Amino acid sequence: MTATAENLSSALEMEKVASHLHPEGSYDVSAHTAPTGREEIWRFTPLKRLRGLASDATFAPSATATTWNAPGGVRVESVTGDEAKALRGISGLVPNTLFGARVLAEVPDTLLVDMPAETELDAPVIIDLDGKDAQVVEAGHVALRFGAHSRATVVLNHTGSATMAQVVEVKVGDGAQVSVVSLQDWADDAAHLTHHQAVVGRDASYKHVAISFGGDVVRMDCNVTYDGPGGEVELLGLYFADEGQHIEHRLFADHNAPRTKSHVTYKGALQGKGAHTVWVGNVLIRKVAEGIETYEENRNLVLTDGCTADSVPNLEIETGEIEGAGHASTVGRFDDEQLFYLRSRGIAEDEAHRLVVHGFFNDLIRKFNVPELEEKLLATVEGELAKNVLGANASNEGV
Repeated sequence: MTATAENLSSALEMEKVASHLHPEGSYDVSAHTAPTGREEIWRFTPLKRLRGLASDATFAPSATATTWNAPGGVRVESVTGDEAKALRGISGLVPNTLFGARVLAEVPDTLLVDMPAETELDAPVIIDLDGKDAQVVEAGHVALRFGAHSRATVVLNHTGSATMAQVVEVKVGDGAQVSVVSLQDWADDAAHLTHHQAVVGRDASYKHVAISFGGDVVRMDCNVTYDGPGGEVELLGLYFADEGQHIEHRLFADHNAPRTKSHVTYKGALQGKGAHTVWVGNVLIRKVAEGIETYEENRNLVLTDGCTADSVPNLEIETGEIEGAGHASTVGRFDDEQLFYLRSRGIAEDEAHRLVVHGFFNDLIRKFNVPELEEKLLATVEGELAKNVLGANASNEGV
């Protein structure tokens, strides 16, 4: 064997990183450097508008009011000290960003939602996080622990004005069937940088729903790994960006166990000058993950001129022994055939646009399976449309 062949063989035998798009992690804050924007995982993010959240901003005491409902038998509490420290990393998270490492190292308390084994809830646990001051740079850690064979939904509802770095960790016990919904309905001046990490147990089912409407800049990283075979994951997302807004979602499904499944569906709409959305979907199928199924799709509807939608699906496969893997990504304007069909039946232009957008989102909202949110989401979509698309059409018709 030649020296070149030996070097190549040696390189192939070296331990691989989890993903080329996800740097190796460390709990040591000093092991991380502040992003410059030239890194692959930060190249779309407007770092200056994050007000130091991604780098070295000093975290102040929280200005966000946090309230919740706590059904019987479910523990919802802010914990400190040794208990809070023990919750750091329950999802298997090893931070691969400076802000993630800083949150785990510097935030003194953790908001814990603890679902005992066998618990079955008829209504969701709703955590309301209401920001009071966007001038306060703050950070928070949330731990959601679902016991074996539990069935529950937790909603994180973000509203108001805030500048927040956040880490949300989810541990799903064996056989559990759970949903976690994160709603970013911030005021226009908010900046939110958050990392959601989940580990899914044997034969468990985990649904994560990301809904982003408000804020000046919102970036969410959503990562999933498996703690045994048979786990199923559904990652769903809905976002709507207005003039000047930046909304970014990055996902990483790490199939590190056999016979696991993941399905990703994200849909977004954009309107107004400078509206920018980013979706990056990463799936890694490891050598041990035989018999897995995965599919990811992202659809973007551009409603006005001056918008930018970046959509980047990535699939890394280390074994050919899989059931199926694929991805789809689209960015486009209104479907002319749909609009023509509606207009030909006497429907006004603004109403036709409204119906197309509602049809675009409706099937996704039904998949969320949270009746308490459906009416609110449809009303929010209606309000977003009124800002630009419907208002512009109404003005044109009045000319």
